[in-house]
Amino acid sequence: MPAPVNAPGLQVDDLSFTLRRSAGRRTMQITVERDGALVLLAPPEVDEAALRAFVLEKRFWIYTRLAEKDRLQRQVPRREFVDGEGFLYLGRSHRLRLVDEQDVPLKLAAGRFRLRRDALPDAREHFIRWYGERARAWLSGRVAEYRSRMEVAPAGVKVQDLGYRWGSCGRGDWLYFHWKAILLPARIAEYVVVHEIAHLHEPHHTPAFWLRVERAMPDYAQRKAWLAEHGIEVEGI
Repeated sequence: MPAPVNAPGLQVDDLSFTLRRSAGRRTMQITVERDGALVLLAPPEVDEAALRAFVLEKRFWIYTRLAEKDRLQRQVPRREFVDGEGFLYLGRSHRLRLVDEQDVPLKLAAGRFRLRRDALPDAREHFIRWYGERARAWLSGRVAEYRSRMEVAPAGVKVQDLGYRWGSCGRGDWLYFHWKAILLPARIAEYVVVHEIAHLHEPHHTPAFWLRVERAMPDYAQRKAWLAEHGIEVEGI
């Protein structure tokens, strides 16, 4: 999602915020990123006293969200590259089987991931490469489905590690997606696609932005809520 040119900070007691001002914004909003980072969105004319008062008003909600994210992160175990371990692909868990011989280091066949034993030292890199290739093809297909419906002409799709963001709308109308998006259930990954396409029209989360998302995906709110609650569960690779 688009980032501002500059993002000064705001400290309120023990809470540190990235402050993002937007000329098109009419209200203040606080978001808690997937990594627990706090972002305060505000119109340009709001002074620091008003910002601090807003944060203090929302303080209980902020602490609740931070505690919830901390709890979820503690519950996500790292995957082990051993026989029987489950790895996600489009929301489904596929068991891993170690094999002595096959033509490529890693493949998905007959409902199982098959990893060649001599590839074990670089297993994570093989999985990331495999996921990235599938994500690029699958996400490009979804973008192609929605581009005419949402009246956009994106320059293309790029898949990479975006840290704690699922997607981003970059310069030149490129759409960027995290390779982990392909681990999400298809209907949730599709929401990520629609969300980023909408940013080609509306760079900020204004009412007009959400209206565009809703027109393309009437049940977006349910998908958005699922992603907020369960998205962290795909982190453990």
